[in-house]
Amino acid sequence: MERSLEKAAKYFGLTRPKLIALMREKGLLNDSNLPAFPLRDRDYLRVKDSNWYHDKAGMQYSQSTKVRQAGMPWLANQLGLELPAVPADNRDVA
Repeated sequence: MERSLEKAAKYFGLTRPKLIALMREKGLLNDSNLPAFPLRDRDYLRVKDSNWYHDKAGMQYSQSTKVRQAGMPWLANQLGLELPAVPADNRDVA
């Protein structure tokens, strides 16, 4: 499972701009909000390439950062954030 920066921020109880600011401060993101060290951090962060066709401007290309599942605890550790508590599993209660 991967999360966008927006969903990762909500997971930590932050706004997307606040998460991006913290990640830039720690040197995890560059000025384009992409991983500053894509090879080093490849187990935690990924660049997603997208493209679409625009009637007037032609092909459009974009890149965004995705946080991998293993990246959530790693990000919390890097930024000094608290991981939300895991809800209790009550499925086995009769």
